Order: sequence, then C-alpha cells, then structure tokens
Amino acid sequence: MMNFDFDKLYLVNPCKLDDECYVRSVHACNILDNAKIFSSFGSAIKNIDYLVATSSIETKTDKKHLRNPVLLEDLSEKIFELDGKVGLVFGREDYGLYNNEIAACDIMLRIPTSESYLSLNLSHAVNLVLYDLYVKKTFEPREKRIIGRMEKERLFDFFSSLLEEINYPEHKKEKTSVMFRRIMGRAMPSKWEYHTLMGVFSRTLEKIKRTKER
Repeated sequence: MMNFDFDKLYLVNPCKLDDECYVRSVHACNILDNAKIFSSFGSAIKNIDYLVATSSIETKTDKKHLRNPVLLEDLSEKIFELDGKVGLVFGREDYGLYNNEIAACDIMLRIPTSESYLSLNLSHAVNLVLYDLYVKKTFEPREKRIIGRMEKERLFDFFSSLLEEINYPEHKKEKTSVMFRRIMGRAMPSKWEYHTLMGVFSRTLEKIKRTKER
C-alpha cells in the first residue's frame, strides 16, 4: 500500500496485529497503526461510495450477474472519475469473498490469470491492483464526473420501486436488482446520465401510479 500511495486500510475481524505484523511491514507501520477495525463487513462499507469486489471465480453466462467481472485495465480507465470514496474489497486468503459480500459491491474485478491456476496469492493480487491504479492516477489525472453513493442508492431505490409497481415476480427481484447494480457499476454513469435516468424512472412511476388510481 505504501509503495503505491494508498494508506487507508480497513480490516474486518482480523487476526491480532502482533509483533510479527509490524516486523513484516518494515517502514509502513503507520498504516497498521491507523488501520480501522470492523466487526462486520456491513459496518466497514456503509460510508463507501463505490465498492469493487475482487475474485478469481467468474460466471460465464449473461443469466448470472453476481460474478460477472470487469478486467483490471477496464476498471482503472474510469475509476478516478468517480466522485467519492472507492473501496477495494479483498477476501480471505483461503476462501476469498462470500457471495453476499460480492452482491453488496457495485462491480466485481478479475485479474486475468492462466486457466491452469486462476487464484492469486492475496498479497500479489493487492500489489497488482494498487500498481495499476497508481500508474493511472499519477500519469492520467481525471476530472470528477461520475455519480457518488447517495445518487447511486437513490437510483437503485427507484428501480426497486419500479419492480414493485409492475408486480415483478418476487423470485426474480433479487437477481434482477443485482443485474441492475452490475450494469450501473460497469457503466459508471455521469451526473448528466444519472439525472436523465432519474427523470425517466420518475415519470414512469408517476404514470403507473396514476393508471392504478383510475
């Protein structure tokens, strides 16, 4: 993290940060000293505007959206245009992230690796991601133009309300909501695109409600 100018470390139920941790961190001990400890994943992410899950396990079908990934180079092209805090979510060394943790994220990132051995060591995965982001941040500065968490959550709420109003099948709601979150996560809509979408959703909901009242 210190090599690539990242210093905000969030840990969920970590092991004890003992002497061995500090010995291994060498000159980056202040990152450990300032690390924020959380008891649950939900509490760790509640103030993050855009969440990027990482996993080597992908779903190669358009009908399953949970593990439908973007590649690292595609993500880093637009990530610095986001307005707000971005959280890079790395899972457990032995198991990675659970499905419910991935579902809470806006997008899933995959680092291309050989089919003969897909999974990377956790520290190596972190190193590759932070290096790529550092290069893009340092040499290709961007203007902030993409919506933040509050706008994004309002968009998701409107979409959920739309599903309710059209009596969308209950057993399909969760998957469809995940699909919409993934689409928006990959698209990273600008503020102008957000306001256009909100206008369409708002008018659609109003028209449906007026029709029902007749």
